Amino acid sequence: MRWGRRVVRFVLSLGGVVVASFAMLHLIPGDPVRAALGPTAPADVVARRRSELGLDRPLPDQFTAYVGGIFRGDLGESFLSRRPAAEVIGDRLPATVQLVAVTMLLALAVAVPLGMWAAARTENGRGRCTELAFTTATGALSVVPEFLLAVGMVAVFGVTLGWLPVAGKDGPASFVMPVLALAAGPTALLARLVRVETLRELGADYVRLARAKRLPPVRVHLRHLLPNTLTATLTTGGLLLASLLGGSVVIEYVFQWPGLGGAAVEAIAGKDYALAQAAVLVYGAISLTVLLAVDLALGLLDRRSALGSRG
Repeated sequence: MRWGRRVVRFVLSLGGVVVASFAMLHLIPGDPVRAALGPTAPADVVARRRSELGLDRPLPDQFTAYVGGIFRGDLGESFLSRRPAAEVIGDRLPATVQLVAVTMLLALAVAVPLGMWAAARTENGRGRCTELAFTTATGALSVVPEFLLAVGMVAVFGVTLGWLPVAGKDGPASFVMPVLALAAGPTALLARLVRVETLRELGADYVRLARAKRLPPVRVHLRHLLPNTLTATLTTGGLLLASLLGGSVVIEYVFQWPGLGGAAVEAIAGKDYALAQAAVLVYGAISLTVLLAVDLALGLLDRRSALGSRG
């Protein structure tokens, strides 16, 4: 069954992430322990630290220990803080999940009604001005880099006007700028997709029949159109949700958000490659899990999809 194939692909992809995260530490030029301890650290201190971390063992033994540690929940130890990487990630991951979840909810809450409204206003070639304004605004938002929006918001709303906090996570107000900066692009892309899907469905027989029965437009859109536009929206939304995890790294750094992305940037800047390695592994695993969940949900919601069919 296709369900089984998707699960197998997920496991294989997850294995690829494990291999890539392990290789990352060994492909970086130079000695990561020497880089973390500094050029003036005595050779015996560096050697002892390498031995403590198991980096003086053969690569196959290191990989076996790495995989075994993952199954035990041991993602290694930070070179700098000497705290378990899993503990650091456990402290920082909830803030990232909160940021991404609020961003995705906002994107869906705005994009779906906006896209359906734009489709209703531009059906059959009507509303040329509305179509031009909609496509121009969403096209611009979808290509503007997230960090550029973030910096602009900080300059205007944080520094110049002083309306919103520019850094940290302290109360609902601190969510406003990071969420808006992160949600702008996905919202624009989803709104354009919803409009296209809604326009396609508006020409379907079931919509003409509903209109022939003189059903209220609100009922036609919510009860008949909305469920049939969710398939493409859900698929793209899942992809965007996975990409938001990567995009949140930059946003967290700009706003000094206490999430995993900020920890990853700090780990790379501080040459704490063990923590960066663990962060890459967690990001990859979460992204793959999200994509698998979207595939499974799509198969349950739409029997016409590839997962919903047998073969």
